[in-house]
Amino acid sequence: MKAILTIAGSDCSGGAGIQADIKTFSAHGLFGMSAVVSVVAENTSRVISIQDITPDVIGEQIDAVFEDIEVSAIKVGMLSGVECMKAVASKLRQYKPMLRCHPGVVIDPVMYAKNGCALMAPDSIDTLISEIIPLADVLTPNIPEAEKIAGMTIKSLSDMEDAARRIYALGETGLAVLVKGGHSSGTDDARDVLFDGAAFSYYSAPRVDTKNTHGTGCTTSSAIASNLALGFTVKESVARAKIYVTTAIQHSLSIGKGNGPTHHFYKLYREGLGWDEE
Repeated sequence: MKAILTIAGSDCSGGAGIQADIKTFSAHGLFGMSAVVSVVAENTSRVISIQDITPDVIGEQIDAVFEDIEVSAIKVGMLSGVECMKAVASKLRQYKPMLRCHPGVVIDPVMYAKNGCALMAPDSIDTLISEIIPLADVLTPNIPEAEKIAGMTIKSLSDMEDAARRIYALGETGLAVLVKGGHSSGTDDARDVLFDGAAFSYYSAPRVDTKNTHGTGCTTSSAIASNLALGFTVKESVARAKIYVTTAIQHSLSIGKGNGPTHHFYKLYREGLGWDEE
């Protein structure tokens, strides 16, 4: 079984963050591991508080994984501030060459929770751009995040393409930028735009009428990383992740009073574990 690492914040309500990442890894038949960057007290309705882990402990968690276990791919999620970003960037530079697959680093530049609460300090954007984005093989901003990184307003498909070009220019050779269209309005489908520096690829799915979309960004980036670890190309991984996330949203769970979580294990719940009944 291949092993995959998430470096992100912890969501105690289980729908997003590291909890969503590990569920997604498991659903793809991978062994999930984690390095906790922040502990977030949140639920489906609000973020109550955030406690960052010290940079030393962030680094030591990553060291503990790599000194013992072969890692196929890495997903990076919530990085709340400058110190967290610098600690993670240092370890990505150290260990990225040791990954079992290339490309193998998927970074989700998480800025807001589904309810709109901030998860990244506004003064950290410059560090995100200078320290984190150059280490990504695949970057997965949603529209509000892409607007912040690209420094522009996105109102159309052509705007999404322009933002993808601008963000691509911030990375290293080989970066692929996926601008996710779930936050777009006035369309019947959720269309994502992938730019790899040479061409655009488009991924569409019918928009699902549900408020239960907590953790969809975390789940999408984790599903892409999972498929890269399984040996698929970036385009294939994005396509497979789109199908997985759409299914998870279609069968989302009405848990909590706010934006409920998606159903990471829908297929397993539908088909069961395969044990014969006694």
